[in-house]
Amino acid sequence: MGLEIRQSLKMQQTLVMTPQLQQAIKLLQLSRLELEQAIQDELLQNPVLEESPELTPAEELPSDLVMTAVEAPAVAEPPVSDKVQEVKGDEGKNETDFDWDGYLDKYQDQAPTPSNRDNSSEDLPSYQETMTKGESLFDHLEWQLRMDDLSDEEINAGLAIIGNLTDDGYLPNGEEGGDPLLGLALEAGVSAVVASKVLRRIQHYEPPGCGARDLQECLIIQAKAWIQRANGDPSEADGDVVLKILKSYMKQLEAKNYPAIARELKVPMDEIVAAIKVISSLEPKPGRNFITQEPQYITPDVYVHKMGDRYVVVSNDDGLSKLRISDHYRKALKSGDGKDTKEYIQDKLRSAVWLIRSIHQRQRTIHKVTESIVKFQRDFLDKGVQHLKPLILRNVADDIGMHESTVSRVTTNKYVHTPQGIYELKYFFNSSIGSDSGDYLASEAVKSKIKGLVAQEPGDSPFSDQKIVELLEKQGINIARRTVAKYREALGILPSSKRRRYF
Repeated sequence: MGLEIRQSLKMQQTLVMTPQLQQAIKLLQLSRLELEQAIQDELLQNPVLEESPELTPAEELPSDLVMTAVEAPAVAEPPVSDKVQEVKGDEGKNETDFDWDGYLDKYQDQAPTPSNRDNSSEDLPSYQETMTKGESLFDHLEWQLRMDDLSDEEINAGLAIIGNLTDDGYLPNGEEGGDPLLGLALEAGVSAVVASKVLRRIQHYEPPGCGARDLQECLIIQAKAWIQRANGDPSEADGDVVLKILKSYMKQLEAKNYPAIARELKVPMDEIVAAIKVISSLEPKPGRNFITQEPQYITPDVYVHKMGDRYVVVSNDDGLSKLRISDHYRKALKSGDGKDTKEYIQDKLRSAVWLIRSIHQRQRTIHKVTESIVKFQRDFLDKGVQHLKPLILRNVADDIGMHESTVSRVTTNKYVHTPQGIYELKYFFNSSIGSDSGDYLASEAVKSKIKGLVAQEPGDSPFSDQKIVELLEKQGINIARRTVAKYREALGILPSSKRRRYF
């Protein structure tokens, strides 16, 4: 049978990802900060777009070309959607035949959409919090170093040491786990003896323990300082029970095996408990109070307010750029100076209009998803976390008539302000745990119950995972022990053997 080439017709449906669809999907999954950055990038790349200043209602601006980056979802789809076409319209008409002059002249007498809420939100940081700057650990130690009676050589060694401390105040290990002091001495151009001397001085600066190589050394430095302040005699420090525990019984201390320490040291349990109280008062991370990393404040994408017996969803458009078409390029398009110029402006204008439309559609989608979540999680909004219901993406997708992947993109890195606090939209989607009543509880609700049980347990006899299972069964919640262990670890709760308290 010979091979031959022939032509044939075949009809099939395919999904074509146009650049506009790709842009809409990309904007949908961006967080608020990423969206702000994307808008700024587009403002730099597209000369037709410009950021609109705050204007009074009397000023004339095209209402659909001057639009908040996130607009109230109650507003109808702007005329942009049925004016700009990416495909051919009537037969014989190409997209470049669109009457841009008439379009830009038509909408000249409406003001931009006002913000949905005022700027006086009590959730925003105060003016003082945004203007103050904390002192870093390096600055604090450098001040003490220069106030000390040291030579220039020793000061250089000290600067090299404190400049290499971690945020917690520790001296990191050297290459291949070796002594870091040798490398720092070489860097400062001093001998190891001088570097070691300066390090000992730094370790007793305020806060004490900075420059330690590990936790044990850090606690021993602080314990010696505490004992000297308490006794006034440095020679008595080495024989203290506190130092004996820190030097020889760190593993038993970590496991809270205090009876074993008492037997080994042959001292009464009361003395061990008193020593543990002293150790508990020491700071394992002496540099933590000097961390200068700026706090990241979460700005909600949407607000849920309770008005009477119902909850109202309001979009948050504060702080997002308001976009408009540049008046300079609008006039250039009308004048029609050259075919190439007009085509360039039309191309950039089309891109700007699609960006505004995509941002507008993004906000409408977030609003619809939030409204659906509010419908499913009414008990949570009324009563709290323990009344959170199981919810999956399919439930919301079926409710609003969208695909699960769209709901997944919308709920990622988007935050909602509710009467119960600020939560990521993903927080409301939980697996279900069965109960004796036939109802199902959300996994987050079960975690909240476990956290409450641990908070109420007796200090000298903490609940084991099996005991928590039994207590939850009494509340009608059926859960396996391994699931309790998984939830406990997710909550950052230690095992029962490490939660025991002797005082």
